[in-house]
Amino acid sequence: MKFILLILVVLLVVWAMRAGRKRIDVPKAPPAPAPPAPQREDMLSCAHCGLHLPRGEALPGRGGVFCGEAHRSAYEQAHPSA
Repeated sequence: MKFILLILVVLLVVWAMRAGRKRIDVPKAPPAPAPPAPQREDMLSCAHCGLHLPRGEALPGRGGVFCGEAHRSAYEQAHPSA
């Protein structure tokens, strides 16, 4: 019985030492910097099809803004006085 108790105590001490050493050996990585917040842009709708797109991607034209060159041309041909 004494040997079983002695073996358990030795195993407990070895386990505690290994657990403590793992905590010391592994340095904590600094927290990752937060990604920059995306810049918000106004949303505009295409005068031809109504698609919503950010202001930076809109193409200006007669009669409003457009989602692409094809819609700007189509709108300007359909509305020559605008």
